[in-house]
Amino acid sequence: MSDNLYDEFGNYIGESLEDEEDITTYEQNQQIEDDEDRKPKQQQYNDDEAHIEETGDNDNEDEMNIDDRNNIQISTTSAIVLHEDKQYFPDATDVYKGVEVMVQDEDSQPLSKPIIDPKKSKSFTITEKDYPETTYSKQFLTDLSTYPQFIRNVCLIGQLHHGKTSFMDMLFQQTHEKKWLNSKPMRYTDTRNDEQERLISIKSTPMSLVLPNSKDKSYLINILDTPGHPNFLDEVTASIALSDIAVIMIDALEGVMMQTERLIKHAVAEGLSICVVINKMDRLILELKLPPVDAYFKLKHTIDEVNSILDLCSHQNGEKIRVSPELGNVIFASSEMGWCFSLESFATIYLETYGGGFKSSEFAKRLWGDLYFNESTRMFRKQASSGNGEQVRSFVHFILNPIYKIYSTVISEEKPMVEATLRGLGIKLSKETYHLDIRPLLRVVLGSFFGGKSNAFVDMLAALPSPIDNAKRKATTLYTGPLNGEYGRSLIECDPKGPLLIYITKLLSKPDGKGFDCLGRIMSGTISKGQSIRVLREKYSPDNDEDMEESECEAIFIGEARYKIEIEKAQAGMWVLLDGVDGPIVKTATITSLKDFSSSNNHKDDDDDDDGDENKAHIFRPLHFITKSVCKVAIEPINPSELPKMLDGLRKIDKSYPLAITKAEESGEHVILGTGELYLDCILHDLRLMYTEIEIKVDDPVISLTETIVETSSIKCYSDTQNKKNRLTMIAEPLENGLADDIENGMVKLDWPKKKRSEYFQSKYDWDVLASNSIWAFGPDINGPNILLNDTLPTEVNRSLLLSISDSVVRGFQWATKEGPLVDEPIRNVKFKLLDATIASEPIQRSSGHIVPAARSVTHSSFLVSTPRLMEPVYLVEVISPIDCLNAIENVLTRRRGHIIHDLPKPGTPLHITKALIPVLDSYGFETDLRVHTQGQAFCLSTFDHWQVVPGDPLDKSIKLRPLEPSPKLHLARELLIKTRKRKGLSEDVNFSKHFDEQLLLSLSQNENQYR
Repeated sequence: MSDNLYDEFGNYIGESLEDEEDITTYEQNQQIEDDEDRKPKQQQYNDDEAHIEETGDNDNEDEMNIDDRNNIQISTTSAIVLHEDKQYFPDATDVYKGVEVMVQDEDSQPLSKPIIDPKKSKSFTITEKDYPETTYSKQFLTDLSTYPQFIRNVCLIGQLHHGKTSFMDMLFQQTHEKKWLNSKPMRYTDTRNDEQERLISIKSTPMSLVLPNSKDKSYLINILDTPGHPNFLDEVTASIALSDIAVIMIDALEGVMMQTERLIKHAVAEGLSICVVINKMDRLILELKLPPVDAYFKLKHTIDEVNSILDLCSHQNGEKIRVSPELGNVIFASSEMGWCFSLESFATIYLETYGGGFKSSEFAKRLWGDLYFNESTRMFRKQASSGNGEQVRSFVHFILNPIYKIYSTVISEEKPMVEATLRGLGIKLSKETYHLDIRPLLRVVLGSFFGGKSNAFVDMLAALPSPIDNAKRKATTLYTGPLNGEYGRSLIECDPKGPLLIYITKLLSKPDGKGFDCLGRIMSGTISKGQSIRVLREKYSPDNDEDMEESECEAIFIGEARYKIEIEKAQAGMWVLLDGVDGPIVKTATITSLKDFSSSNNHKDDDDDDDGDENKAHIFRPLHFITKSVCKVAIEPINPSELPKMLDGLRKIDKSYPLAITKAEESGEHVILGTGELYLDCILHDLRLMYTEIEIKVDDPVISLTETIVETSSIKCYSDTQNKKNRLTMIAEPLENGLADDIENGMVKLDWPKKKRSEYFQSKYDWDVLASNSIWAFGPDINGPNILLNDTLPTEVNRSLLLSISDSVVRGFQWATKEGPLVDEPIRNVKFKLLDATIASEPIQRSSGHIVPAARSVTHSSFLVSTPRLMEPVYLVEVISPIDCLNAIENVLTRRRGHIIHDLPKPGTPLHITKALIPVLDSYGFETDLRVHTQGQAFCLSTFDHWQVVPGDPLDKSIKLRPLEPSPKLHLARELLIKTRKRKGLSEDVNFSKHFDEQLLLSLSQNENQYR
């Protein structure tokens, strides 16, 4: 193209073109010239592209860009392209060929949420990344687990903050090489993050350690560190069921507290061997500053308190139990300072120091009690001699005085004096050690003095029963099947070659919260990794195998708190964590092999019926708790579409907490029941963060109620079946005081022989022989606090027909006592007597479909005419405080319908112990209120104690409740009834016509009018 035809602005300045043909010819010539100019460039691009393909130096992205540029340049035409259609760069379909491209014009999610969520690994527990180094090999621990005679199954139990977890830290540091700062407590068995934040144990944590005794003989000690708070007594119960030995941890300053007493009684009732660790001995020296003689009396008083509780238990069980330092079942410790000793271990220190000449065992027998050492004659006497100088007991002279000397020297003396004293004790420390702070220095010095080992603790456990020694007692108390078959023999002998039976009592949540490890004890047999098993739940029986599922054991572990040791198989006597079998388990379960054991003599079909129940697997009994879930909250998801997530979380809560109860009311609300405020708070924490990750709305806490009567039925109540062919007549009476508690605690059982059961009721409650022998059932379950009596006369009722409907009557009675007529809550403390029964002769007319509803109806009607009342739970509160806080404590209790029952000083301390009763309904916020009014000086713990009648008549319709006004005390029962029924979606008042026949209801109204 010639440059002379256009100016610098692109305007044509050439010769004038007169017609359109000339213009068209000119444009065509210009287009041909432009194409010829473009051909060399295109050829150059093609050559470059061929060169790229041959060398392969550039990646695919460069090739794609070159193609795109070529396409853009080649596609140049004379067509007019609109601005919005112009393509300056390749679009997504050109770059990502063969991929669906979606263009999103608006953001469908907030800016706070990333477009692609990063992968999150949830962990709610503290775990070790690798196996920590130990003083023993993992193989040695695994091999030792095959020798039950060297295994001890132990649970640490005691009051809150009495040093159970710190004692486990001491054992951990003696068996693991991991270093830890002396200034900060480790709390190794508190594996949950919220446990570390709250500084209390919430879950029982198993740990298996190989510990040597004083003779360097190794034992495998399986220990469960249990919570000390009364709200978590269910965790203690699950631990006791697996253990043979209970180690009672007692604070030397506080002594025996309310929780300690309850746990001792519970452990004795379950048949565990008892031993005591008096912990925090240094508090007597550093805090109370007691002289050695007074410290001895303080320790002796604590041991005497324990023995008085054991004596009370011995009268009930008929077995004499006593603890004392000279018997070897009491040791003294300071877990924070890392030392513990028994009388014999301290005697061994003297033996090694002075080169012998006496037996440590004989010397140890003289180190406790009223024995005095005369230095001049070097003899022990039972009475202090009247010579010159004050003589002290041998325990003070040989044990307390040296310990006091070490503490006082390290704390108060200068460095040269400390070095001289320690040199005299044979303790050599580096120069850098003397520059430590007082507390770390004390720990190092005392560790060197006592050897830094827990030999005294192992010696104490070695003298107590092993799994083999205690197998018979465990089988007798836990196994529900007969003991005369192969299963019974294997349980009694703890036979690793016998049929497999594992007792599962706890489910431990995995770190990510998506599954559970099943903690159980192998009672007999051997389990291997990958073995197919049967999981028998709590309602299983050989006659009804619906409550059973088959599963496979995916892995077997030995629990070590923050890590687990995987093993291939485990034998009888061991505790194990099983993976892959948690699906069908809710609370407790029994694990056995796929097929029941069949003896070698029974192979024929005609012998199968003779095999009997003794060669069929039965379950271990469910856990028997010493507290109840009486606190209740209703929950719902804030987003209704997340209800399935919440229900799945509630199922996991059921598995994780032994005493948690979750249920749906008729109104549709979902309810959680727990033992206290802290218990419910932990449940809601796990539900929100660990199991669901959703927002949950929680209503105000309420309580669970029970229903009872205070008088005998005013009239005989009857109920007809729907076909009018059968009639049951019944009355209701209050049970004797204490009988309901005895039934619930297992003091009397329905499956006892009739003679034994009859003697119990006659001797303790003055029942006659006829009434004792006519007990049909307890309700609402096998240990329910209600009794059904058959009080019919043989002359009036056909006995064979009556026995044919007895099961249906019992089912109706248990249904009625499970859901009472007042507020659909369980009935308590009532004796129902069946007085008469009209029964149809044809079996089809007296079927369970007719009898069960009639039995339920007559139970409710006889209950309603016996002056019904509501019952509320009551807490026993123990408050420890200075004596000047008593008035403030009493004022707080009085405002909450509470009252003091015991008020006494704690011997040897400036503290005061106050025991009081307070209704659970008024206990919410009590602890915070108490601390506010005592300036934080009072500390309290509450636990369920008993049920009491709510003041007022719940059926009194004359009571008018005014909104936003507190009701008088006598209106409380009516208020509870109306609010509870409204919350459950029931009618406001009890519908009498629902429970009474028309004729009976008419006669009741006539009697009422006549009475008026």
